[in-house]
Amino acid sequence: MAGEVKDILKNRVKGKNYDRLVAVDHPKMHRFIADAIELTNPASVYVCTDSPEDIAHIRALAVKNGEEIPLNIKGHTCHFDGISDQGRDTFSTRYLLPAGSSLGESLKSVEKQAGTKEIRDLLKNSMAGREMIICFWCLGPVGSDFTIPCLQITDSPYVVHSESLLYRPGYEQFKKLGEGHGFFRFLHSEGELENGVSKNHNLRRVYIDLEDELVYSVNTQYGGSTMGLKKLALRLAIQKASREGWLAEHMFVMGVHGPKNRVTYFTGAFPSACGKTSTSMLPGQTIVGDDIAYFRKKEGQMRAVNVEKGIFGIIQDVSEKDDPVIYKVLTNPMEVIFSNVLLDANKRPYWLGMGCEIPPEGTNFSGAWFNGKADDQGNPIPPAHKNARYTLSIPDLDNCDPALNDTNGVPVGGIVYGGRDSDTWNPVEQAFDWNEGIILKGAALESETTAATLGKQGVRTFNLMSNLDFVSIPLGKYVQINLDFAKGVKKPPLIFSVNYFLRGKDGKYLNTMADKLIWILWAELRVNGDVDAIKTPTGFIPKYEDLARLFKEHLKTQFTKDDYEKQFTIRIPENLAKLDRVEKIYRDKVPDTPKILFDTFAEARKRFKSAAEKLGDYISPFELLGK
Repeated sequence: MAGEVKDILKNRVKGKNYDRLVAVDHPKMHRFIADAIELTNPASVYVCTDSPEDIAHIRALAVKNGEEIPLNIKGHTCHFDGISDQGRDTFSTRYLLPAGSSLGESLKSVEKQAGTKEIRDLLKNSMAGREMIICFWCLGPVGSDFTIPCLQITDSPYVVHSESLLYRPGYEQFKKLGEGHGFFRFLHSEGELENGVSKNHNLRRVYIDLEDELVYSVNTQYGGSTMGLKKLALRLAIQKASREGWLAEHMFVMGVHGPKNRVTYFTGAFPSACGKTSTSMLPGQTIVGDDIAYFRKKEGQMRAVNVEKGIFGIIQDVSEKDDPVIYKVLTNPMEVIFSNVLLDANKRPYWLGMGCEIPPEGTNFSGAWFNGKADDQGNPIPPAHKNARYTLSIPDLDNCDPALNDTNGVPVGGIVYGGRDSDTWNPVEQAFDWNEGIILKGAALESETTAATLGKQGVRTFNLMSNLDFVSIPLGKYVQINLDFAKGVKKPPLIFSVNYFLRGKDGKYLNTMADKLIWILWAELRVNGDVDAIKTPTGFIPKYEDLARLFKEHLKTQFTKDDYEKQFTIRIPENLAKLDRVEKIYRDKVPDTPKILFDTFAEARKRFKSAAEKLGDYISPFELLGK
């Protein structure tokens, strides 16, 4: 340890905390910590190891500091973010890039030297009077090819408590790292607080340094901007993966249980609040992870791991009827952090769509709340936020898959892309091959915006692979890397699209929330060659008889031919319009788009128009069978 660094740590880190730091022989880590201490000027420093006692200390500190409120069930707490700090801020989240470099028009950036100065100025003395917490975590199962060590520095015990539920411990792993082994670094401060929440949200900044694998965030408490290992680490991982030949994706990993006790592993990409977590939690299936996956090729197989070990999930519409496994954890003595829900006088949490009556008054993210309360602009304040969350540990779920911590990952049989789409995609469809799946299902993904991102809701937006907010390399390169990843794989996963939000002419949804189970079970049968399908201009769709049987067996409901025809009619005008919208984005904003994308769009357009000439703009699946 260099003299100056050693002096800073010796003078500012006391007793056992200093001993814990020097037990990790990694000069780069020591330099980063010393710099963070000098910059933020904390009153004290706490070094968190993997021990249960340290996590218990952090949990108690979050309550003592007022960042979490104990609830009426043992192990449950509630955290509130500021009224203007309720989702990912895509405007204030930027990449720090060297002068003259660019990731393309679609990815926001700031010149590295100027941006670093700006955010370090905001971080200057930001921890004065508070305790700095240093903690160590691992992305991916510990001790595997997938593992990435991470160092989080923050003044928020809520952040550390959350990460203890979401990530695998990493202190002992850091002690094994050689001096040249890299790791991800995160420095966060809540900044000045007012009534317990970040005051200067107008100075919220989240800056990502891809070269140095470092993220700064300040003046925010929202988990998506402060838990560095979530989407901030995903941005670093995508860059790292592009260099090293693997994939980092915004995807769940789940075990789908087919006939004769067969388990087929699926991954799936959905924008936030579009059914991603609820799909990974389908009844009768098992969850590996609900949010982020790393993929590697091993012995001719495509294999994936859950980067996390917990869920930071949207709680709106979680109910005992539709989400019994999650609801059980949310209503029983287990460790759960609620955020931005409503608390009644008895410290019971309520959220939107939970399936029971919500009290007329209580405490929420706006403070004391009552029916009819409005914000400064006169907009009504809901009892709980639409992006209210729960944080829990996956091993506490009854449907936790035994492969959660498998160091080799799970073999991927199918990949699913989905989003909010009222009028174009069918409920489930299989792509013709890997390239068409990546291009027409993943790279052409659109979805209506939700409360998970700050800004106007309900706007149809382009979101390739459901990863647009997090891609940290040029978009065309990212598409090409996904296309190339199937090379050398003996049996590439089948690729599917799903759509849970298709509406009829009357504007009502054509499906229930439960129906998504059937689409995934059908996809599992297709992966294993158990059922045939109908070839359409857009892909392969299920036969009516197979869906009717699945609905009867698994949901005990009748799926009529009328239901089938309404949902699986091929909508040629809408599909053509979608191709036009997405192609324009690639031509106007993605100069490095691979030629194969435009060629694939052209072939699809030709198929759509040819089908329309023969069968009309709206093609019944029965017409394709000649019935």
